[in-house]
Amino acid sequence: MLLTGAEIVIRCLQEEKVEFVFGYPGGSVLYIYDELFKQDKFKHVLVRHEQAAVHAADAYSRSSNKIGVCLVTSGPGVTNAVTGIATAYMDSIPLVVITGQVPTAYIGQDAFQEADTVGITRPCVKHNFLVKNVKDLAETMKKAFYLAQTGRPGPVLVDIPKDITTHKCEFAYPKSISMRSYNPVVKGHAGQIKKAMQLLLDAKRPMVYTGGGVILSNAAESLTKLVRTLGFPITNTLMGLGAYPATDKQFLGMLGMHGTVEANMAMQHCDVLLAIGARFDDRVIGNPEHFNEESRKIIHIDIDPSSISKRVKVDVPIVGNVADVLDDLQKQLATAQSHSDPKALAAWWQKIAEWRGKNCLKYKESNDVIMPQFVVEKLFEVTGGDAFVASDVGQHQMWAAQYYKFDKPRRWINSGGLGTMGFGLPAAMGICFANPGATVACVTGEASIQMCIQELSTCKQYRLPIKIINLNNRYLGMVRQWQEMFHGNRYAESYIDALPDFVKLAEAYGHVGMQITKPQDVGPALHKAFTEHKNDLVFLDFITDQTANVFPMVAAGKGLSQMILAEDL
Repeated sequence: MLLTGAEIVIRCLQEEKVEFVFGYPGGSVLYIYDELFKQDKFKHVLVRHEQAAVHAADAYSRSSNKIGVCLVTSGPGVTNAVTGIATAYMDSIPLVVITGQVPTAYIGQDAFQEADTVGITRPCVKHNFLVKNVKDLAETMKKAFYLAQTGRPGPVLVDIPKDITTHKCEFAYPKSISMRSYNPVVKGHAGQIKKAMQLLLDAKRPMVYTGGGVILSNAAESLTKLVRTLGFPITNTLMGLGAYPATDKQFLGMLGMHGTVEANMAMQHCDVLLAIGARFDDRVIGNPEHFNEESRKIIHIDIDPSSISKRVKVDVPIVGNVADVLDDLQKQLATAQSHSDPKALAAWWQKIAEWRGKNCLKYKESNDVIMPQFVVEKLFEVTGGDAFVASDVGQHQMWAAQYYKFDKPRRWINSGGLGTMGFGLPAAMGICFANPGATVACVTGEASIQMCIQELSTCKQYRLPIKIINLNNRYLGMVRQWQEMFHGNRYAESYIDALPDFVKLAEAYGHVGMQITKPQDVGPALHKAFTEHKNDLVFLDFITDQTANVFPMVAAGKGLSQMILAEDL
C-alpha cells in the first residue's frame, strides 16, 4: 500500500505506541494534522504556545518514563519551541520533536515561515534530521525514537518539508535499528566495579552523591538498596531528588549552591566519594579548585563518558547504565570478604550529626506575614508528601526542593540545567496527561507564571485539576536576592509593580482563584483546594514576605564549605 508522508508520520507514532502528541498546527504541518484527525490511536493536546508544547511533552516524559512527543510548524513554530528543546537537552529528557518545514524546493529561498531548523537546533538536540525523501521517513522516525531513549537520553528532532508529507511510498516500519556510529555502553567494566567496591569498603568517611541519571535509568530502587546495605550518607542534586527517600535518616538533603550544611560539608570532607549519574556541575560543587583542595578518591558512574572527569578528575571511572552498574556493584558487595570499619563510620556519622545540628533550613517565623517556606511545608503536609510537584525557576523552586520531602522518583519535575522560567504550568499539564487522577501541584512565582500563563486556557479545555501555588513576593525574587547580597541593594528592574489580580485572571479562564494573605489561612486554603476543589484547577495566590531569601547559599566562585547562612547576616 502506498502512503503519503503525512500518513507515514501517523503510522510511525502508532507503531511506537505514542499516547499523546503535544502541539500547535500551522501551514507546513497541515497534511500531518489532517491525517491525525482521521485516526483515534493516540490523542493530540492543543497548547496555546509551542514552548508549552515541548515543556508539556518533557514533563510527560519525566513523570512517566515514556518518550514525549510534540509537533509544531515551521519558522516561528520551531523558534518558539527552541526554549523547550534546550530545556529538555540540558536535563537529558527523551523527546521526539516533529517540525514542519517549507517545501524542499523553497529551502534556502527565505520562503514564508522558513527557518533553518537543523542549524538553529543543532546545539540543543541529541541529534536532528532533515527528511529529503519520503522513502527515508519511516526509518528516520525509528532512529529518532531509538536515539532519544538510549544511552544518555535527549531530544531528537525530525524536520519534514511540506512536500514530503504529500509524496507517496510503500510503508514498512523497521522492527529494530542499528547505527554503526552509535553504540552506547550499557554494562560497566567488571574490573572497575571491583576497584570501586574495594574503595568503598576501605573508606573511613564515605559519601554517596547522585544526580538525575539515577532517575532517568530507573535505578532508584537499586540505589536505595545499595545505600542501605552500605550504611553510608547520601545526597541528591536538584535533578536527583526522589532517587533516595528524603525522609530517610541517611539522606543529608540536597547539596550545592542552596544545599544543606551537612550535605555540602560531607561532600567536601569525605575520603571516598561515589558519584552516580551526576556531572559535578557549577551549581553542585561551586569552585572546582576549592573542591579539589581536599584529598579524596572519586568513583564516577555515568552512561555518558564525556561527563566523566569533565570538571573534576576521578579515580575510578565506570561507563555504563546506572541501573546495571548498581546491580553489579550490589552483587559484588554481597560476596565481599571484607567490610567497612564500623568505628570509622560511626565517627563519620557523629561529625555529620554536628553539621546537622546547625538546622540550616530554619527560617524566621511570623504571625503577620506568610513565609514562603511555610507554604511549602504546609503543601507537603496537606498532600502527604505524595504529590507530583512541578516548579518554575527562582526562589520558589529552591524552597520547594528544600522543604518538600520527595520519597519517590519522578515526582519532582523542574528545569534544572537551563533554569527556564515558564516551565512550571505546562510541565504540570504534561504530568496530568501522564498520570491521570494524580495530585499535581505547580509551585511558581508571580513572574514565572506569567511567562506561559496562556496555558490556563489549555487547562480549561482538558479539565486539568492542577493546584497552582503562587509564592507572590512582588519581586523577581532570586534576582532581588542577588542584588541585595552582591549589588549594594540596587534593585535594577527586579520589582514588579503592575501585577494582575490573579484571582480574577484565574476566574476569567474559568478556574477557581484564591488569595491568601494571613499565615493562619495557609493550611485551610490548601486543604480546601485539594479536597473541596479536587477536580478543579485552583490558583492559590499567596502574598508572601518580600524580604525572604534562600539559605544556605554558596556565592558564585566560592566553595562548598563557604556557605552563607541566614544567621550570618
